[in-house]
Amino acid sequence: MMLRTIHLVIIGSAVLAGACTKDAPSAPPAAATPVASENGLTRIEDPSLVCMVNDTYMGKAQIPIEVDGKTYFGCCPMCKERLAKEPDTRTAADPVTGETVNKATAVLAQAGDGTVLYFASEQNLRGYRKRH
Repeated sequence: MMLRTIHLVIIGSAVLAGACTKDAPSAPPAAATPVASENGLTRIEDPSLVCMVNDTYMGKAQIPIEVDGKTYFGCCPMCKERLAKEPDTRTAADPVTGETVNKATAVLAQAGDGTVLYFASEQNLRGYRKRH
């Protein structure tokens, strides 16, 4: 019985460790990025390709989670639960103004490393590109 318990703990740890990581593919397929990169940022037209918990471009459709009439996206059941229950996972700071933006309505852009930035407006994205 002890051996079986240890085996289940090991398997459970492996599942949790791999369930939700930032090591997911960050390089988008060519067809999934319709807008050209400018100053190292690529505008993301389809928010469903982003894990909004990890703030990472995934390159494929993620799990939609509707909260208060807005749709967010997560890469795994753990992200789905966090988006539904933790309001802080649904917001980000605009890198230009510092204001809190809702990830479901923000202008999204991908940095060269796959990290997603959330902007309050297209104007803020343009301002960020000019400065960086």
